[in-house]
Amino acid sequence: MNDGHGDDIYKYGNKVKINFSSNIFAYADLEGLKHHISEYLDVIANYPEPQPIALEEKLSKRLSLPRECVMITNGSTEAIYHIAQMYRGAKSCIHQPTFSEYESACIVNGHIFSDKASIHWICNPNNPTGDVIPKEQLEETLKVNPDHIFIIDQAYEDYTTLPLFNSKEVLKYPNLILLHSFTKRYCIPGLRIGYVTAINGIIEKLREYQQPWSINAIAIEACSYLLDNDIPNYPDIDVYMSEAMRLRSMLVETGYIDVHPTNTTFMLAELKKGRADELKNFLIEKYGMLIRDASNFKELNNRFFRVAAQRAKENDKLVKAIKDYLR
Repeated sequence: MNDGHGDDIYKYGNKVKINFSSNIFAYADLEGLKHHISEYLDVIANYPEPQPIALEEKLSKRLSLPRECVMITNGSTEAIYHIAQMYRGAKSCIHQPTFSEYESACIVNGHIFSDKASIHWICNPNNPTGDVIPKEQLEETLKVNPDHIFIIDQAYEDYTTLPLFNSKEVLKYPNLILLHSFTKRYCIPGLRIGYVTAINGIIEKLREYQQPWSINAIAIEACSYLLDNDIPNYPDIDVYMSEAMRLRSMLVETGYIDVHPTNTTFMLAELKKGRADELKNFLIEKYGMLIRDASNFKELNNRFFRVAAQRAKENDKLVKAIKDYLR
């Protein structure tokens, strides 16, 4: 398990006032959800369902999929580890840089890393780069490699305007496993809720590895409410993407930062002078801003950092603070 993820706000007490470190919109209106949870706190007095069957039924209806093709997990990370366990000892391929937990889960479960692998881990949109592999390219790959398994993590599917797989397409591609996240759509990372969609045979096997009561009662109640009131907790995606591109342009215009092209609302940046850890500490101590030091991503060095666009006024403050560091 990698301790070097973003959104490590818990390390800094009350110092952080603006959070660019998480790839999630930080100014979501969660008041409706909070009010609902406050009225259902009595659920903590009883065990939840060992498997959240009622919630899976509600989700499967929303997705127009049989419940047997849907599995709710404790964040998409739980799904990653269970999938790696299900294919224990297999040959896996992971394209770097990307989310570190694919590699960590594979190592724990004895996978062999090889370009001739039969198990492929793909983050799409990719974290930390913001790249999106065209859907038609992935469809062709699935078709010509029917004996290979493709785990496509679409946790950030709501943070791009480009076409991606919808959940029902797992019925079309029996070698496709899709990972999804309530966290990003509803901006609730603390509740740890994700889900997997795949054909019945895969989900049935995957369930064998999930511990009872993996999803707590508060999380189940919260997600039930969110499904009943399906309103994404981030700005209109076209508006949000436009603001992200404005932030990217402002960072490039400093003259001291290269920014990777992105198809999402977060971006990978590289300092031409200084180090990411120094910039991170400077922004926390002087401005109360948190960014993601991306130097621990495989194939990246100590000049890389990642930021997620927020509202225009926060983005302007970030660029001004970074310029102060670059003097």
